[in-house]
Amino acid sequence: MRVGEQKHTNEIKEMRCNMAKKSLKEQANEILKLAEESGLQSNYFFVTTFQRYQVQLQILEELEQAIKDEGMLVSKEYVKGRKNLYTNPAVSDYNRTTDSANKTVATLLRIIKNFDAEQTQDDADPLMDIINGGDLDGKQ
Repeated sequence: MRVGEQKHTNEIKEMRCNMAKKSLKEQANEILKLAEESGLQSNYFFVTTFQRYQVQLQILEELEQAIKDEGMLVSKEYVKGRKNLYTNPAVSDYNRTTDSANKTVATLLRIIKNFDAEQTQDDADPLMDIINGGDLDGKQ
């Protein structure tokens, strides 16, 4: 492993450790910063995955607000006016979206790590040049 790769790998490990302590928006900003430092802001896979992550964050914010407004439990009336208590459906949606967002973060980190490793290779791959925002001539 080269010195630059080791430094980048250590940054990603440190980022993973800090993720649990930070808000979702702070995590997103940190990922974006790391991507910009790596020159990934024009990489197709990074851009589309990061956009998906931002949508997931928005969904999580809306679900959090719904849970705050409606509470953790909701009641439903069935027969003869009897009320039954159930867990708010937003809770399970929130948990599923959180799991999905966590997987998306892991994907983003893999893209960043792999992009940095590809940048250290001597031979340029034309397909990777296009995916990373270049044109057919290999220009960015």
